[in-house]
Amino acid sequence: MPKPSKHIFVCAQTRPPGHPRGSCGQLGSTAVFQTFMQQFEAGQLYGQFALTSTGCLGTCDLGPTVLVYPEGVMYSKVSPADVAEIIEEHLKNDRPVERLLAPAALWS
Repeated sequence: MPKPSKHIFVCAQTRPPGHPRGSCGQLGSTAVFQTFMQQFEAGQLYGQFALTSTGCLGTCDLGPTVLVYPEGVMYSKVSPADVAEIIEEHLKNDRPVERLLAPAALWS
């Protein structure tokens, strides 16, 4: 298996309805992950990049969240319509999608 140049983590955390933290699952992360999977398959990207659904990334109120490594770039409020742009701009061209970046204060 070739080493991927980037690894994409999509939060898939779900919590019961009414939970005070909410969850990316309640905000549509399943559709975001499925869209990444479809586009990875269509573009034959598995091998260049890795894709993983994950538990809570800690930004429940900003979900769905997507984290890209090795850069450590976090995207917030990602929708399925944003996936193609993340793939084209960030994964393929090394330009993070500014409009989707999570607030910098999350990392301090």
